[in-house]
Amino acid sequence: MSKVAKAGSFLLGDRAVNRMGYGAMQLAGPNVFGPPKDPKAAIAVLREALASGVNHIDTADFYGPHVTNQLIREALHPYAENLVIVTKVGALRGSDGSWNPAQSPAELTQAVHDNLRNLGVDVLDVVNLRAMGNQQSPVEGSIEESFTTLVELQRQGLIRHLGVSNVTPSQVKQAQGIADIVCVQNHYNLSHREDETLISELGQQGIAYVPFFPLGGFTPLQSQVLLNVATRMGASPLCLALAWLLQRAPNILLIPGTSSVAHFRENLTASELVIAPDMLDELEALG
Repeated sequence: MSKVAKAGSFLLGDRAVNRMGYGAMQLAGPNVFGPPKDPKAAIAVLREALASGVNHIDTADFYGPHVTNQLIREALHPYAENLVIVTKVGALRGSDGSWNPAQSPAELTQAVHDNLRNLGVDVLDVVNLRAMGNQQSPVEGSIEESFTTLVELQRQGLIRHLGVSNVTPSQVKQAQGIADIVCVQNHYNLSHREDETLISELGQQGIAYVPFFPLGGFTPLQSQVLLNVATRMGASPLCLALAWLLQRAPNILLIPGTSSVAHFRENLTASELVIAPDMLDELEALG
């Protein structure tokens, strides 16, 4: 059994995926803008992910923009039958690297076609509507028009499954009132835990919860408690933080990102970590 498989699997739409996946955001250049310094290294990470048993890759065509999807296509196309590629729409990058909302029907339709072209597919496995909100937290407001646009593209056969990202619980319910969703992708980690109730509710419905910034994102997790527990377990603090997410709920799917094969392999060790109840209590207190 591979390290990836030891974390178990969960249904994402109509396909079971290993709970330890891979996020492609860091394959782009600095600040997720422009090409990577070493495209060959980026391709090596993607191929290592698949060789290690990862069958869930998260991406977005506005990473780069276009960079990560083109790298995925170069590294992995034609795709393995069991590979699920999840993408996001709802943002555009400015020429200065800024992150700008792109939520109109025309912009979302263009984004879906950009993803299809750059990934080299006729249909996208899963598309998340990324509500803009703030960079790391959602803001209340209707997502009906934007989500309905994706539903129409799904009806046209361009999208298999839909999800939502950076959303509030009420926005999740609004989306579910329009069409089925298979995943929610929100900011959640050991120290940022506003979605506790939402995770449980989604789990009861068989819906995946995919935390972005599982290790803190642009401000990595730092905690003396985390360091102390990791030292006692003989693990790195960030791998321990990933292991905590895997033990938090069975419907949590992880997509830690890296541009390094060595770091990718280190992340995989989280699949094998089992946190004892007393240490789990110490980590829970951080929230």
